[in-house]
Amino acid sequence: MFVQIRKWTITEGNSEKILERFKKKPGQGPSLVEQREGFISRELLVKNIRRGEEEVIMIIRWESEEAWKAWEKSPEHIAGHKEKIKQHGGKPPKPDYIINMEHGNYTIVE
Repeated sequence: MFVQIRKWTITEGNSEKILERFKKKPGQGPSLVEQREGFISRELLVKNIRRGEEEVIMIIRWESEEAWKAWEKSPEHIAGHKEKIKQHGGKPPKPDYIINMEHGNYTIVE
């Protein structure tokens, strides 16, 4: 199994701005990523880490690294990023409520 983890450190009270990008809306079917072959699950976690800051963590599980790479290279994934760039007239600026963003990819060994 292959896991992708993204972690945002954000100013307190702004976790919903990150969550709204990834949470399912009522009545909405599976997202494009959830329909991809090899996708297993996605979890969103929120933590108030210290006064003035929060963390949002997204964990996405894939059957394999190859399944994840296929999603990253898919026309649907690429089109989504191109649409964001188009909406902002270039690379969108980092919102001021995001203090830091980290990501990592891991292979589960046991």
